[in-house]
Amino acid sequence: MQHQEFAPPEELRNTIKCFWHNRRDFGDLPSTFEVQPDGYAEIIFQFGSALSIATPAGWQPLASPFLMGLLNQPALLRTAGPLEIIGVRCFPWTVFDVLGLPPNKAGGRLVEHPIAQLQAPLAELMQAGRLAEALAQLTGYFLQAGLPGTDDPLLLKAGAAMREANGTLPVSQVAAAAHATVRTLERKFKQAVGHTVKDVAGLMRFEQVRNQLWRHPAASLAGLAQELGYADQAHLSREFKRYSGTTPAAFARQARHGQQAISHDFVAFVQA
Repeated sequence: MQHQEFAPPEELRNTIKCFWHNRRDFGDLPSTFEVQPDGYAEIIFQFGSALSIATPAGWQPLASPFLMGLLNQPALLRTAGPLEIIGVRCFPWTVFDVLGLPPNKAGGRLVEHPIAQLQAPLAELMQAGRLAEALAQLTGYFLQAGLPGTDDPLLLKAGAAMREANGTLPVSQVAAAAHATVRTLERKFKQAVGHTVKDVAGLMRFEQVRNQLWRHPAASLAGLAQELGYADQAHLSREFKRYSGTTPAAFARQARHGQQAISHDFVAFVQA
């Protein structure tokens, strides 16, 4: 397992949190793993083995690239053999504008967009082990393609306030930070993201709890609840189970076991 993250150039930092690369050999037999919800949307390029996603109709192959949008529950993926991924971690209030796509609540979806033309040249570079050149080409695409991006100051200010507070601000305070009314903020946010401010804030808080428990399984749930603005420990536990499908205590036990077997980078592979 190798995981690396790369900061975008200054011009892209209102849109892209980071670029990242991951490589893992899953062996000959099909393996499944979960992608846990968080507060980001990911544009995923895959090389080597292909990924499939579990749907009510069965396993659906995922083309490359695909968009992993905001999740309200874990997504189950399957693959076998060696897999490499280059991900573009985007803020949810910018990703649909960047791609010129309508907001969509679906977790994993195909990206029918000119960016898909990068798959072949990126695959050639990755096969040759030229990761730095692949990342430079992908970065150059975002810099030069004239993509619309989000220049709405309301969304940018609201997003910055939410990020700084890790999703702990009530909607009224997010609106105040964006110099907007709650009604205007909610309308614009829903149009850009497909989710409400409260939806995204909840995912941001869940992400903080999840990461803390993975790194520090013995962390106090009562302390985390107070730090991240939950009403109490019971509220935190309900929200955690809502997004992860398991309790914080069960996740912490899994983290203790997982950290003995694999590195903490495994969480990064599932959108930490």
